[in-house]
Amino acid sequence: MTAKIIDGKKTAEILRTELAQKIALETIKPYLAVVLVGDDPASLIYDRNKQKAAQAMGMECVIHHLPQETTEDELLNLVTELNIDKKVNGIIVQMPLPKHIDSSAVIKAIAHEKDVDGFGPYNAGLLHENDSQAMIAATPKGILYLLKQALGDLSGKHAVIIGRSNIVGRPLASLLLNNNCTVTVTHTKTVDLPSICRQADILVSACGQAKMVKKDWVKDGATVIDVGMNRDGGKLCGDVDFDEVKEKAAYITPVPGGVGPMTIAMLLDNTYQAFLRQHNVK
Repeated sequence: MTAKIIDGKKTAEILRTELAQKIALETIKPYLAVVLVGDDPASLIYDRNKQKAAQAMGMECVIHHLPQETTEDELLNLVTELNIDKKVNGIIVQMPLPKHIDSSAVIKAIAHEKDVDGFGPYNAGLLHENDSQAMIAATPKGILYLLKQALGDLSGKHAVIIGRSNIVGRPLASLLLNNNCTVTVTHTKTVDLPSICRQADILVSACGQAKMVKKDWVKDGATVIDVGMNRDGGKLCGDVDFDEVKEKAAYITPVPGGVGPMTIAMLLDNTYQAFLRQHNVK
């Protein structure tokens, strides 16, 4: 058996085309503000990719690039200005921030209706309560979309998540619970991780360890979602040993071309949804 590839790149392109068609009908365009502090190369590339994708779909997207020595108060002042600015529909503060800035305080400062990353406590709480008004973090939202495309109804499936971050693991656990999965969240203190992974109908790895998940970690016919972005000998790879695991899984996402493109697509969809809500469009 060789797994079917879940093509996140192709799926994201379809979603972005559909979104562009909707935006083209609007007289006012959705507006995304991206805040970047410092000159981290990966963050610079990622933010420029967001801007390019947003502009290609007809959105306004402005990057506010602040110097490394920006103080926490200065950053919070900018966030307040963007909160007040009625033309701004979505706000993203790129992580990681410099060590002298409290990331939690900055995330909490973003107005919940403009929190298109979905990281703030208000939206996290709504997601936990299965409230339809929750702004769902983009990566988990993209994962759910890919899973439903591949598997349809997820009810009753056992999902095992490797990783408990506020960006992927925790919101994804809530999202899968809301879709009637039985969810196990694992982490660095989990005992005998491979045996738990072998119980999974759906295995999601978001731990940041190159090729950690091996063939003998995976149940026959499982669906494997690889969120990892790592380097192995200079080559980009995921948390899953793709060449091994594809011979045992039923479905698998590649790296690159799997979850990554979906994250940006869902981030822009969140911005459009925020735009509609702020303009009272049902």
